[in-house]
Amino acid sequence: MRKPKAWSQPCSNPDCASYRLINRGNVSALSTYLTQSGKRRIFRCKDCERTFSETRETVFFDLRTSEEKVIMALKMLLGKVALSAIGFVLGVTEETVLEWLRRAAHKAQEINDPLLRDLPVTEVQLDEMWSFIRRKPAQQAETDGESPELSEDGRQWVWISVAPEFRRILAPFVGPWTWESALQLMQMTAAVVLGIPCFFRDGFSGYLPALLAVYHTLKTFPRPGKRGRPKPPVKEPPPDLVYGQVSQQTRQGRLHEVVYRVCCGAERLAELGLSISTSVIERLNLTLRHALAPLVSKSQCFWKERTLMRRRVVFLQAFSNVARPHMSFCLPLLDQAPHTSGLMQPKWHHRTPGMAAGLTDHVWTWRELLTATCEPIHHQSGSG
Repeated sequence: MRKPKAWSQPCSNPDCASYRLINRGNVSALSTYLTQSGKRRIFRCKDCERTFSETRETVFFDLRTSEEKVIMALKMLLGKVALSAIGFVLGVTEETVLEWLRRAAHKAQEINDPLLRDLPVTEVQLDEMWSFIRRKPAQQAETDGESPELSEDGRQWVWISVAPEFRRILAPFVGPWTWESALQLMQMTAAVVLGIPCFFRDGFSGYLPALLAVYHTLKTFPRPGKRGRPKPPVKEPPPDLVYGQVSQQTRQGRLHEVVYRVCCGAERLAELGLSISTSVIERLNLTLRHALAPLVSKSQCFWKERTLMRRRVVFLQAFSNVARPHMSFCLPLLDQAPHTSGLMQPKWHHRTPGMAAGLTDHVWTWRELLTATCEPIHHQSGSG
């Protein structure tokens, strides 16, 4: 007896009981239709009797442009190519490319939400990269030249947290050089990690108050029995919280000394045997500056809106975690028969940070990255 095929297509009707649930036996193929990128299927949900396209809730839905051109534009966005150059090469407007980017960033966030949750992380490295929107000094800049919290122009920073064990980008945030931005990054990082990892950063003083705002224990004081208000509770770092700083001191433009300081959790740091380092995230900063055109130093490209800046960084996060192989995770292939054609024989099994961490089992293609559908978190098992 022939069994029905599992199409891995969820129902797209929000009012359906099987909405966004995959391989529940409620979806069947109905017909096909022809597009510029080939044949695409139309599916039907047995529960709600609705029909929907194969590309619904993907980047390619209801587009008249071929999928190859959309993928090429998004590749160029992550390949240090200016927005105007993309429009010139592909023959599309900048507004069209930005719409594709909006869809890709939304799909990237849908991928990040279920994949990056309850991660067993031991160490987290924090850093930020300088950039600007529209103009370098904001119209309402502070005395030190930094932009205020609600400013949409001037200096803006790309705040990033990374798990160096598997080179995973945990949380990116775009905002000014303020304590509120550091707090936002810490809250986003705490939402995806399991427990309290060790945090390492350079000498920026805004991270420690942000860490205490997220990870803390309240120390209460007994009433003294005298008149007046009692002493309010005080936030103290928990015993498992480790925060280390590494700062470089220069003299006459040359590196003079590297200073390491443990702000809290020295005992746990010694038990874990970790050393204070930010080398992984510093290397990631170089990758970002070579991937995103507005982050390139001495370039004519710049961001025009903070939203566009956040979308490109979020899209790069998903691409880096599941679709971009990392050389440090490559494994040598076992002895196998040589290929009958070609001079170059493969020697390595490429792996992404997501594969090294056990989140995925293969290197995602660009079409998978732009069309993947994940079930809601409350319908997934603890192992993902």
